[in-house]
Amino acid sequence: MTSGKSRRNNAVRQQGSPKTGGPGKQPRRPLFKRLAYGAAVVGVWCAILGIIGLGYLAHDLPDLDNLPAPGARDQAVIIKAANGATLVRNGPIYGDWIRYNETPEVLIRAFTSVEDRHFFDHSGIDSRGLARAVVTNVKRGRVSAGGSTITQQLAKNLFLSSDRTITRKARELLLAFWLEQKFSKEQIMTLYLNRVYFGGGAYGIDAASRKFFGHSARTLSIAESAMLAGLVKAPSRLAPHINPDGAWGRAKIVLGTMAETGALSKAAAEKIQGQPPTIRGAAAGADVRYFTDWVLTEIPTLVPKARGRSLVIYTTLDPGIQRAAAMALDRGLSGEGQKRDASQGALVALEHDGAVRALVGGASYGKSQYNRAVQALRQPGSAFKLFSYLAALETGIKPEDTYNDTAISIEGWSPKNYSGTYSGTMTVREAFARSINTVAVQVAEKVGRDRVASMAKRLGISTKVEALPSLPLGTEEVKLIDLAGAYAAVANGGFEAKPYGVLEITTLEGEVIYRAIPSRPRPVLTYPVVEDMASMLSSVVEWGSGRNAKIDRSAAGKSGTSQDSRDAVFAGFTSDMTAAVWVGNDDGTPMKGVTGGGLPARIWSDFMLEAHAGAPIRPLLADAGMYAASAEEAEDLGQEAPKQPEKKKGFFKRLFGG
Repeated sequence: MTSGKSRRNNAVRQQGSPKTGGPGKQPRRPLFKRLAYGAAVVGVWCAILGIIGLGYLAHDLPDLDNLPAPGARDQAVIIKAANGATLVRNGPIYGDWIRYNETPEVLIRAFTSVEDRHFFDHSGIDSRGLARAVVTNVKRGRVSAGGSTITQQLAKNLFLSSDRTITRKARELLLAFWLEQKFSKEQIMTLYLNRVYFGGGAYGIDAASRKFFGHSARTLSIAESAMLAGLVKAPSRLAPHINPDGAWGRAKIVLGTMAETGALSKAAAEKIQGQPPTIRGAAAGADVRYFTDWVLTEIPTLVPKARGRSLVIYTTLDPGIQRAAAMALDRGLSGEGQKRDASQGALVALEHDGAVRALVGGASYGKSQYNRAVQALRQPGSAFKLFSYLAALETGIKPEDTYNDTAISIEGWSPKNYSGTYSGTMTVREAFARSINTVAVQVAEKVGRDRVASMAKRLGISTKVEALPSLPLGTEEVKLIDLAGAYAAVANGGFEAKPYGVLEITTLEGEVIYRAIPSRPRPVLTYPVVEDMASMLSSVVEWGSGRNAKIDRSAAGKSGTSQDSRDAVFAGFTSDMTAAVWVGNDDGTPMKGVTGGGLPARIWSDFMLEAHAGAPIRPLLADAGMYAASAEEAEDLGQEAPKQPEKKKGFFKRLFGG
């Protein structure tokens, strides 16, 4: 018989307890209550973290009551030509402050159509535009569309950098809300239009309108308004004065967008798309940009502490000669070049001391800013034979010595003449003038390839020169500007002619911080060698491979063509100037039968005729030898002391006076 205590214990065990989860377990709260509780907890923590994040982002936000000046962080650089004319002004340019009620309505509609369709409706962030940008980017598989509003762009332009970071974007959003609370839509639009960057150093619609169109922003046409609205996407690349085709192509997109939003009728947009505005100075100014870009790369070397300072740079460029160079290259490439698949070219013209008078680095700066005159490495072909024959003349070989043009083999390699034939015995002069490859290789082997390579370096070739059997045929790549400097060293009587473009640098206040100080020219060749080489180069133009380079005065030069006509070069000089021309294609595709003695020589001749207009006709080497090498200097060069020419006047005299 069971006791009462046992019965009670059994009952307790049967009922269970909350801890064991038995029949006595407490009922759980409904799911929605648990979710609501969890959401509340998360919400509280998010709010706490949000407050902390806002505090972090806002603790150093700028003071909107003290807006920075537009372009205040930019360096202003004015580059002037040799005659004092302004070539380029980089850095901030400002016009009048255009009030909202003075701004053409079509300009405002152009900007809102392409940059922020819902500007007058949102509070700083356009959720519809942001969603549209996300969809576009997903469809294209890349970031090609942005969702920033005009207010966000103003916030970034005023206070932030262009870094693509989450922190910067968060601050941009916070500032956009802040601006919307502080200013009206009209005030925000006015601030934006008067501060946004349009390229070419122009900040604000009035500066841009005056720079590109030559008049106030108060009178902008529909086409001009569309072009300005399109520039903010890529101002440096699309600036109309250097890329008018790109700027107008973008403007057509803006006009189409204006038609979509109802800012213009479709018929009006289509009509205006066929009526591009006149760009002020686009054709006249683009060709100097290759030169000014090169000059700007030289500044850190010349004035290491100039970074961040506004400067005025006085250069060696002659605007008249520069224009002649640009026109000659354009005529050659657009005419014969187009027929013979030569799409690119470059031209460098130097005074004989190395001062750059003209530099054109390509067919169109607006389409390609790559500078083929100073950056590209191309094969000079037989124009490189200058160094082989200079080395030969230094060792005692004479222009009237004879060699046999016949089949030869050097280390298993056999050079071929361009004609594919051999002409037997000939003089060094004839071999050079006719550009006979077999003789050039024999000469180089006799004097030593290392000596040829050393000669190239001595005269200013800055790129790698390897002593290969094919070296005298110009298989090593060089820069066109270096090649021009080497030929100038012959033209000036045998002195180093390192190309330079800067004469003086001052601050905007006039403080001189750099000045090119003339020094005694460094001899690199003795005068007898120079005389013989100048005579041989003259033969090239008179009756050799460079006959197409003949002009109305004495001229000397050498043509060069790389294998399969991938590169064609002509370099030469007169008594007053040295110039080098290259034509080819950026991708190295062959041209149709173009040789250095053909198209490049004709471009050289065309340019030289224009550049020498009105100059007196003088013999070659008329200015040479003013500071001819002394006996000691000649000994250093491995030659006997040179004879002194009777007349010693010219550019070196201008440098040193007397």
